Amino acid sequence: MVPPDPTLPRRRVASPPPTDPQTRAESLAVAARALRSAEHVCVLTGAGVSAESGIPTFREAQTGVWAQFSPQELATPGAFASNPGRVWQWYAGRRSTVRAAQPNPAHLALASLAQRVSHATLITQNVDDLHERAGSRDIIRLHGSLLHMRCSASCAGSVEVAEPASAEPPPCPTCGSPMRPDVVWFGESIPMGPFEAARQAAIACDVFLSVGTSNVVEPAASLPWIAATHGATVIVVNPTMEGQRKGPSILPLEGPAAVLLPRLVGEAFAGRRPRRQSE
Repeated sequence: MVPPDPTLPRRRVASPPPTDPQTRAESLAVAARALRSAEHVCVLTGAGVSAESGIPTFREAQTGVWAQFSPQELATPGAFASNPGRVWQWYAGRRSTVRAAQPNPAHLALASLAQRVSHATLITQNVDDLHERAGSRDIIRLHGSLLHMRCSASCAGSVEVAEPASAEPPPCPTCGSPMRPDVVWFGESIPMGPFEAARQAAIACDVFLSVGTSNVVEPAASLPWIAATHGATVIVVNPTMEGQRKGPSILPLEGPAAVLLPRLVGEAFAGRRPRRQSE
C-alpha cells in the first residue's frame, strides 16, 4: 500500500459511521452525504456499466460465426499478426453493437454528477463512447477507444474509424502497415500517461466512486485503494461485492448501477442547481 502523503490537505467529506449501514437505504444516505460534501470526486467505471446498455462483456460467450473463438483469441497482438482481417471484422461487429447501444441511467447520472461538484474526474476501462454520448467530458481512457484506430507498427496518432469500415484493416498513411483498433489488448500494458493521470486523481480526490468493476484486474484495480489510503471515502457500486476489499472507508452499494447511481446522485443533490451546464 502507498503511505499517506502528509502534505496533502485533509479530506472534507463525511466519514462513514462507526458501524456498517444495515440497509441499502442507510448505505445510500451515507454515500449521498459524502458526495454532497466532496470537492473532488473521482469515478472509475468498468464493463458492468456498459453491460447494462446491452454491450456484452468479455466473460460472455461469443455468438454466431464467432462462437468458435474466445475473446482472448481475437484480442491479442499475435492474433492480429496472424490474421488481421479476422480480428478487424470481429471489432467491426463490436463497433456495430456499440453504435446501436444507448447510454443508460448510470451514464447519465455520472454526467449529472460532474455538473454538481467542484471537480470531477471520470476514468473508464470501457472502450465504447457511451459516456461521451451521455454528456461526460475529459474522460481518462485506460484501455483506449473501440471507435478509433492506430498504426500496428507504432506510428504516432489515432484516428476515428470511418463507417462503413472495410473488410480488411486500412493501411497506415505514414508507413503502409495495417491499422489496428486503438485498444489495449491482452498482453499489452496500459499507456503510462492515462494511468498516471488516473493515479494522481485517485490521490487527490475526496470521494472515489467505483462503478461496475470487480476491482481485481491490475493496474486499474489499485486505484480505489490508492484513494482510500490517501484518505478518500470509497463508494463501490456493483451487482456483487465478491472479491471487493473491505475497510472503514469503503462503502459498498450492491446492485445495478443504472438503478443505484440515479438514486445516489438524486439524494445527494436534491434541490441543488448544477454548478455548471453541460456543453
